[in-house]
Amino acid sequence: MSNSAVNQSTPKRQKRMVPLRYVLTPIAIIFAAIIVLILVGMMAPKPPKKPVETRAPLVDVLALSPTDVQFTIASHGSVMPRTETVLISEVSGMVSQVSDKFVVGGFFRKGEQLLKIDDDTYQVEVLQAQSRLESAEAELVSEQARSDQAKDEWLLTGKTLEQAPILALRIPQLQKAKADLIAAQADLREAQRKLARTSIVAPYDAMLKAKRVDVGQYITIGAALADTFAIDYAEVRLPVKLRDVPFLDLPKINQVHSEGSAVELFSEVDNSRQTWASFLTRYEGVVDTSSRVHYVVAQVVDPYGVLDLNQTNEIRIGTFVNAKITGKSVDGVIAIPRGAVHGANTIYLIDEANKLHIKQIPVLRSDFDYVYSQQALAADNRLVLTNLETPVEGMTLRVNGEWQPEQNTKTEEQVAGDSNVEESAQEEAEGSTEGTGV
Repeated sequence: MSNSAVNQSTPKRQKRMVPLRYVLTPIAIIFAAIIVLILVGMMAPKPPKKPVETRAPLVDVLALSPTDVQFTIASHGSVMPRTETVLISEVSGMVSQVSDKFVVGGFFRKGEQLLKIDDDTYQVEVLQAQSRLESAEAELVSEQARSDQAKDEWLLTGKTLEQAPILALRIPQLQKAKADLIAAQADLREAQRKLARTSIVAPYDAMLKAKRVDVGQYITIGAALADTFAIDYAEVRLPVKLRDVPFLDLPKINQVHSEGSAVELFSEVDNSRQTWASFLTRYEGVVDTSSRVHYVVAQVVDPYGVLDLNQTNEIRIGTFVNAKITGKSVDGVIAIPRGAVHGANTIYLIDEANKLHIKQIPVLRSDFDYVYSQQALAADNRLVLTNLETPVEGMTLRVNGEWQPEQNTKTEEQVAGDSNVEESAQEEAEGSTEGTGV
C-alpha cells in the first residue's frame, strides 16, 4: 500500500516543475539589452572638449620700504600728588579760629593760615621768658662789674692776674651769669616758637584733602589736624613691560632734575576725550617682584590750573588715565600689517616674476596694527596681503590690478590627451577587474 502511494505522488511532483527555457530566456534578454546599451554608448559621438583654464590665485600686494619709526608705548595709571602731608599740632589748646577755606577741596597759598589755636597761655609764656631774659642781662652786667672790681683790687697787691685764684677774680660767678643769659634767650625763643605754632599755615601751595578738627575742639600735641597735598605738580606712576624699556628715553637714576620722553595722558568719559601733556621725570629703577614690570613716573605741571602754569584742562587727583609714551626713533624698520603676518613671524613675498616666497623674519616689536622688523628684503619683493589657502614656495600668483600677458590654460589637444590617458587607465582597471572575477 505504501508503494502505490509513492507511485501516485510522483506524477504530481513532475507537474509542478518549470521548464528551464522559461528561466534562462529573461536573463538572456537582460544581458543582451545591457550589451546593446554599451555598444550604443561607445558608438555615440562624444561632445567636443572645451579648454580648461587654471588660473593662479589673485592677491593684493604692498611694497615694503625701510623707514624711521618712533615707537609709542602704552600704559596706564592714576594721578597722584607729588607731595602729601598730614598736618600735626605741635602745641596743645583749643581751636579758636578756622579759615573759611578750611574745607575739603579748599585751596591755600604757601604760608596762608588754615586755623588758629588759642594762644593766651603762650603769650604769657613769652612775657615770662622776656622777663627772665632781662633779669639775666642785668645780672650779667652786675657780675661783670664785680669781676672788674676784683681784678683792680688784686692788682693793688702788686701781683699779676695770672697769680690770682679764680674765685678772687669772681670768674665762676661771671660764667654763671653768662650761662643764665643764654638760657633765658633760649627760653624766650622756645616761647616765641610755641606761640607761632598756634597758627597752622600751609607748608606749600596746597589743597585740603581731609579736615580733622573744627572750632572749639581741644587738641593735644601730636594730634592730626588736616591732610593736604601739593598742587604744583602731580605724578602718574606708569607700569612698563621689560620688552618696552629699551625703546624708552628714561631719565638716569642719578639725575634729580631731568626730563625724559614726552607722555600724552588721556581719559575718555561719555565719548568725550580729554588729553594732558606730561613727561617722564624719573625711573624708579626697581622691578616689581610680583608682576615683573618696571615703573616710570610722568609729571604734570599745575594739575588744577591755579598757578597759571598749565594751559590745558585740569586733571584731578585720583583720575585714572591712559598714557602714550613717546619712545625712541629706530631707523631701517619695515612696518608689516598684522593681518599679513602668519603665525608668529611668517610672511608671504612675491618677486618680479610673480613667484611666491615664504619667509620668516625676526620681530623687533609689534602692536595692535603692525609688526615691525629690521629684516633686509630684496628690492623687488612685495608683501602679499591676501591669505592663501595652500601656499607653496615658488607658486605663481596674479597681482590684483596688474595685466597678465599669459594665462596658464590647457588646449583642446592637451585636454583630449588627458582624456585618452584617463580612458586607457579606466579600461586597464576594468580588464584587471574582469580577470580577477574569472
